[in-house]
Amino acid sequence: MSVVADILKEVPLPNMVRIRQRFEATELTDVAGELQQQIRRTEISARVKENMRIAVSVGSRGIAELPLIVKTVVAELKRLGACPFIVPAMGSHGGATAAGQIEVLANLGITQDTAGCPIVSSMETVELGSIANGLPVLIDKNAYEADGIVVINRIKAHNAFSGQVESGLAKMITIGLGKQKGADSCHAFGFGKMPEHIVEMTNIKLKKANFLFGVGTVENAYDKVSRIVVVEPKDIIETDKKLLLEAKRNLPRILFEPIEVLIVDQIGKEFSGGGMDCHIVGRASTTFVTPATRSPVKMAVLDITDNSHGNACGMGLADVTTRRLFNKIDFEITYPNIITSTATNSGRIPLIMESDRLAIQCAVKTCNVPDWNKLRMVRIPNSLRLEEIYISEAMLPEAAEQKAVLVLTEPAEFVFDSAGNLSDIGFGR
Repeated sequence: MSVVADILKEVPLPNMVRIRQRFEATELTDVAGELQQQIRRTEISARVKENMRIAVSVGSRGIAELPLIVKTVVAELKRLGACPFIVPAMGSHGGATAAGQIEVLANLGITQDTAGCPIVSSMETVELGSIANGLPVLIDKNAYEADGIVVINRIKAHNAFSGQVESGLAKMITIGLGKQKGADSCHAFGFGKMPEHIVEMTNIKLKKANFLFGVGTVENAYDKVSRIVVVEPKDIIETDKKLLLEAKRNLPRILFEPIEVLIVDQIGKEFSGGGMDCHIVGRASTTFVTPATRSPVKMAVLDITDNSHGNACGMGLADVTTRRLFNKIDFEITYPNIITSTATNSGRIPLIMESDRLAIQCAVKTCNVPDWNKLRMVRIPNSLRLEEIYISEAMLPEAAEQKAVLVLTEPAEFVFDSAGNLSDIGFGR
């Protein structure tokens, strides 16, 4: 037995209870139908001319119904006589390589076959000018040379800064379509300047490139589309501002505070650009955003999704992780993303434990709770899907008082395999 295992072997783990959290949520039941109707509005459809080569920008996020949205946009453009193609719009993601960005799209369900059009991936950019402080404004060369551009993105709160415009259509235009060099330019002065940089750079791109329309979505607390809008270029920034407020109201959350130990089964780019959402876990990689949730005393992250391709952004927010996660890190994928963002906290290496059991025990041991029988522990599959989570037995009385909480199981011990790992990472989803 190792010295570390010997130190932690007597640390008890609480019995855990699976619960369901219920959130108020509206859901758009016919995403494709609503999108078709909006694109067919005269002020939108009239912008598309026959035989136009149109670049459809698609990012790296796990947006709800993204393959369907992309397929529908492509089909509508074809119906109008255009020749659409997809450009990956994800800044430095995918290891900041053209092939890596195609691979990211494939893992999101976006391929030439599923979308119904070619994918043209390149890291080449064109400089369109500069903003007031001299930073260059860059855009994907293939998109710029097309006859028109359509931008698609979800509108939501950002992980590292707060402002009137955060993650949305403008950020996709500025950072996503800016590729690595454009993203690097926008991040150059840090996240404190991001809100103004995004707006300034977007305005220049909207003037100098032929954007046709934007497709924006808002999701509910269950990761389902609650609203989809198609807007003209002149309305993109105001749409971002308006729908950001709605998106923040829709955020799911952990309905218990404080939390002494938070266990996050998986981090991943499909859950958040930062690996996990700061508004859910209560920790951020910068001081320019205030998470909506109080920080846990200690946090353990157990694994990373296969779809992240070794991009371990967000691991640095945890106190403890596992050898399994560490062995999956691809630093050539992770570090371009970290360096471009300048948020180096996100890429720091937590304490590495040889198993899930030891990682959880380490978090308990170091949380400085005087009575482990009263430990307030929460386990979530990831920071995106919070409808079903686990809480420690000591929190049951509080759960019973909440109308939005349904207790699903009796208290039970953690179940580990012979290597000390959980068999239901991500709760088997």
